[in-house]
Amino acid sequence: MDGSFPLAEPLLCDHSHGRADAAFRAEVDAFLDEELTEELRMAGRATTGLKSAHWACDAWRKRLAERGWYAPSWPIEYGGAGWSPQQRLYFENACAERDAPILMNSGVRTIGPLIIAAGTEEQKAHYLPAILRGEHEWCQGFSEPQAGSDLSSLAFRATRDGDDFILNGSKVWTSFAHYATHMFLLARCEPGSRGRDGLVFLLVEMHRPGIRVRPIEFISGESETNEVFFDDVRTPVAHRIGKIDEGWKVAKQLMAIARGNNTTTGLLRRALRAVRRGLDDLEGHYPAMEAKLGAMTMKVDTFEAMEARASHGMLDLTDAPAASALKLLATELHQEITEFGLVAAPDSEFAKAKYFATRAATIYSGTSEVHRNILAHAIGCP
Repeated sequence: MDGSFPLAEPLLCDHSHGRADAAFRAEVDAFLDEELTEELRMAGRATTGLKSAHWACDAWRKRLAERGWYAPSWPIEYGGAGWSPQQRLYFENACAERDAPILMNSGVRTIGPLIIAAGTEEQKAHYLPAILRGEHEWCQGFSEPQAGSDLSSLAFRATRDGDDFILNGSKVWTSFAHYATHMFLLARCEPGSRGRDGLVFLLVEMHRPGIRVRPIEFISGESETNEVFFDDVRTPVAHRIGKIDEGWKVAKQLMAIARGNNTTTGLLRRALRAVRRGLDDLEGHYPAMEAKLGAMTMKVDTFEAMEARASHGMLDLTDAPAASALKLLATELHQEITEFGLVAAPDSEFAKAKYFATRAATIYSGTSEVHRNILAHAIGCP
């Protein structure tokens, strides 16, 4: 023996390939090269918020749906692609590399998987095909004016009246409620209950009388989030997931899904390429900036290795600490990249808008402070 230690086999032989097989990679590459028009690429490249322009998302959804690739993580029996985690990771990165429109669809990414896992057969038959056809656009009704990070303090009421609940209260920071057809929400259904008790998880149609949506304008000039007001809105008791009084349990299940996919390696690599374009536009050579970009690229590579560990089952994303760790690292790295992008290109309107948009990344799906508390609790800190 020469005293050296053998290197462990790398989990990823190539950070852009993962372990997706060559035939699958070739099929994906050929499809993307053929179906992504320059117009769609421009829409993807121009995206500063959570998703691309509505027209681009709709056009790209239709092309993916025709190929059966709109819901990569869903089982085939529910209309999904049935891909392995490794295949999904490759597809996400390949789309990012080619500037495909960012869909970030709550129906496909969060509520669809929850309905598959915990919904009734009737709910699966009603909601899942409509999501795949693009007929249902979903938004999430969790945060309230006095209940953000401390969601268990919510006051939104669901009062039982026969076979219906009557909903009263408001939700805030509700992304894309201005064109959503449905909302999944958490409501207090037991009078006098507090904290995590007495809650119900409901699926509500946005066209019901008594619902009013008011957009919130960001400092970037965009309006992706909204206030949503409910005044005596009737919705069937049957339109819930899980048991009455067990809404918190269902919400935790959904948030584990959401936190594992709201900031992916693909999104981080898109942000890196935008910084690269900004540096390329500068006159002269800036070694310090190049070194900084290289350091951030290594951080993204490291995060992708963590994503890959999750895809291989080495991290359980239904486990709160694992989901919190990925969400925390990804969103703070996203902010670091876009902050550097603004330093590299201070006159770029895109860099400014992207910087402002990602300020919310460490707030939505739980603040960084909340996730650090979850991790601290998991390792036994008092």
